[in-house]
Amino acid sequence: MEYEFTGNRLTGKDRALQRFFEIMPGATSWGIIIGMSFMAFFFPLVSAVLIIAFYLYWLLRLLYLTFFLVLSYVRLSSEKRTDWMSRIRGIDELPEYWEQLQSAPKGKVFEEEMSLFFHKKEVENLKASNKSTIRSENIYHLVIIPVVKEDRSIVEPGIRGIAKGVFPPEKIIIVFALEERASIEIKKDCYSIQEEYRNSFYDFLVVVHPDGIGGEAKAKGANTTFAAKEAAKYLKEKQIPFDNVISSCFDSDTVIAPEYFAALTYYFLVFPEREKASFQPVPVYNNNIWDAPGITRVLDVGSSFFQLVEATNPEKLVTFSSHSMSFKALDEVGYWPVDMISDDSAIYWKAFIHYDGNYHVVPMYTTLSMDANVADTTWKTIVNVYKQKRRWAWGVENFPIVMRAFIKDKKIRVLTKLKTGFKLFEGHISWTTWAFLLTIIGWLPAIFAGKEFTHSVFYYSIPRITGTIFHLATISLVTSIILSLLLLPKKKETKNPIGRRIIFAFQWLLVPLTMIFLSALPALDAQTRLLLGKYMTFWVTEKGRKEK
Repeated sequence: MEYEFTGNRLTGKDRALQRFFEIMPGATSWGIIIGMSFMAFFFPLVSAVLIIAFYLYWLLRLLYLTFFLVLSYVRLSSEKRTDWMSRIRGIDELPEYWEQLQSAPKGKVFEEEMSLFFHKKEVENLKASNKSTIRSENIYHLVIIPVVKEDRSIVEPGIRGIAKGVFPPEKIIIVFALEERASIEIKKDCYSIQEEYRNSFYDFLVVVHPDGIGGEAKAKGANTTFAAKEAAKYLKEKQIPFDNVISSCFDSDTVIAPEYFAALTYYFLVFPEREKASFQPVPVYNNNIWDAPGITRVLDVGSSFFQLVEATNPEKLVTFSSHSMSFKALDEVGYWPVDMISDDSAIYWKAFIHYDGNYHVVPMYTTLSMDANVADTTWKTIVNVYKQKRRWAWGVENFPIVMRAFIKDKKIRVLTKLKTGFKLFEGHISWTTWAFLLTIIGWLPAIFAGKEFTHSVFYYSIPRITGTIFHLATISLVTSIILSLLLLPKKKETKNPIGRRIIFAFQWLLVPLTMIFLSALPALDAQTRLLLGKYMTFWVTEKGRKEK
């Protein structure tokens, strides 16, 4: 469906619908928080029953998520030794390769056997689809990296990592999407890196995005869209078909593992509907994780866990941070929105609507690493984290635009609209309300209980019920601590690495504080701004690493 994916420049019915759906998330979140607080004061018994019911639901949901987190981590671990280039060459000769896989011996260890099982399943699906394949030697990667404040120390490690990858760098085109308003020093760094690394790749472009283009916000999406359109002209000049190009949009601090682009090429080739799909790796924040304060370190690991859990259910997966997609699809949907803050998720929803619901996100069981939030002082780091989480939560701006599209698009099935709309809405509401219900509101019925309630059997049973629930929840906490330690990179040149990991484990006790002040509160802030029509502007996360 042809639909302008924007909440701006609307009139009449469209504007009224837009405002209605903008108000919904914030009004619902505030309604739950205020309503439950009100009930705890005036109707403590009813409130206590509702809180216990919520605790039980939360526990079941938590155990469910923990189970799939473990499964996803095991799957991620199983692919660590995968020879992606060998698999790519196999897909090039699909009929013969399928015969070889049929008779392939089992893996020597469980991880190898698991990897082989899923590989066979993916190749079988490709073969059964009868879709034409692209030979790997015809695949090109276009990597767009937006730059505005990030100096050489932030940007260069990622470029160096791409150049040293196992996928042939001569098939990779790097594009620096450089803002015109960037400082002279930043511009010099970009051109210096281009000059040094140009011969390592097929080409290395620096595209300067002019300031003040009409209809654009000062946002990453406007910058990357301008760069992608310039790249499209370049590809046409070089006669490189868009079908053969995988476009990746990386944050400037993104550092890949050597096998990353080989893995991305495999997932692209083996997925039958590759031209209508985005490819989402698991982001980890390991570049400077040991420099980050504990309170932010736990949050960043939690973000990685969320992506791991979502990877187990691709129907719920939405693009986040650094991601990839067919350049043909990117061109057909009109690139990233140029007047929105949440470009990472917006491109998924824009494609989903453009293809009438026939658009997918393929989870990639491989990681890429970015910077954790680190500033000069702990307090400044906390402030920056708050702003970053608020910007992420501003993804709620997609909700009204998507809902308006669902009303207009008659090709998307009604059931799909209901499931997708509820998923999008519920995700934002739980983000803002759960932490408040668990850590603050849940205790209010006991505080405000009257004499009649305090003399009831139920009142004396509440501590036992809640205690049992939270004791069971420690299963999830312990599992999270163990997995977080396994995901941590090795700390070089430290006298007591075991001690640091023990300290990190204990930092998970900060979860209640971080969930309230650095997750739920910034999300509620974002929803309140949308509710009031106080629209946010793009805030560039400050990148910085401590001197070694």
